[in-house]
Amino acid sequence: MSSFRDFYKTDVVPKLQETFGYKNIMQVPRLEKIVLNMGLGEAISNIKIMDSAVEELRLISGQQPVIRRAKRSIAAFKLRAGMPVGCMVTLRREKMYDFFNKLVNIALPRVRDFKGVSPNAFDGRGNYTLGIREQIIFPEIDYDKIDKIKGLNITIVTSAQNDNEAREFLRLMGMPFKN
Repeated sequence: MSSFRDFYKTDVVPKLQETFGYKNIMQVPRLEKIVLNMGLGEAISNIKIMDSAVEELRLISGQQPVIRRAKRSIAAFKLRAGMPVGCMVTLRREKMYDFFNKLVNIALPRVRDFKGVSPNAFDGRGNYTLGIREQIIFPEIDYDKIDKIKGLNITIVTSAQNDNEAREFLRLMGMPFKN
């Protein structure tokens, strides 16, 4: 089976060059990295949630997550500096393409009442952020072992110069945008 990166090089690059008139192949937008982030405010009161979140993120991404800690204390949230508040993974190269393929072709179609992702979640610099409410849409997660439904944010960082280029790039890569 050929990789998703080969699909990008053979199918997506020529279409983008034709659409936007890129003269050099290095001008064509590409995936730079995908960041998966799980913010866990409940970890303040129950530290076991953090352990299960790290394990689930490791299964989803295929690499070990980093635990993120609070930078400063906030008394109203009973939060002290240094307490774990989330975990994240940065995917690059082949793992990034494999994850993107799994997200677009397996995980997103498993969302209940799925009508497509918002075409407006770009940041102005060609990066796309997608919030997922339930981690159980990924095939690696065993539903019976879930203690709590947790959401995660997926940020897709592209080399596109603006949102229109990034939107067209992600659409050609298979991202199911709403009409």
